[in-house]
Amino acid sequence: MGDVFAIPVVLASARTSIATFLHVFIYVYMLLVFAYVLSSWMRISYSSPLHRVLEFLREVCEPYLHLFRRVIPPLGPVDVSPMAALLVLVLLDRLIARFV
Repeated sequence: MGDVFAIPVVLASARTSIATFLHVFIYVYMLLVFAYVLSSWMRISYSSPLHRVLEFLREVCEPYLHLFRRVIPPLGPVDVSPMAALLVLVLLDRLIARFV
């Protein structure tokens, strides 16, 4: 009889764990996008050890940001696609939190 009540508890625990993982993943990805945007303002030489970090940020963030750059045209020299991308991540995080 105890097994019948254990299944909903296990499923609720798994759902909470998945939601926590997604929250942390979204938060870390938002930090990476923010760091990528800030690093795009700097000029680093190819021989610098920091260049590898910037390449990592570019490879991780650019595919996601490209989705927004295809839809949102630049406003002169200002690229607003990272702001839209971060807003979508915040909304996704709140949506996940609401359904858990």
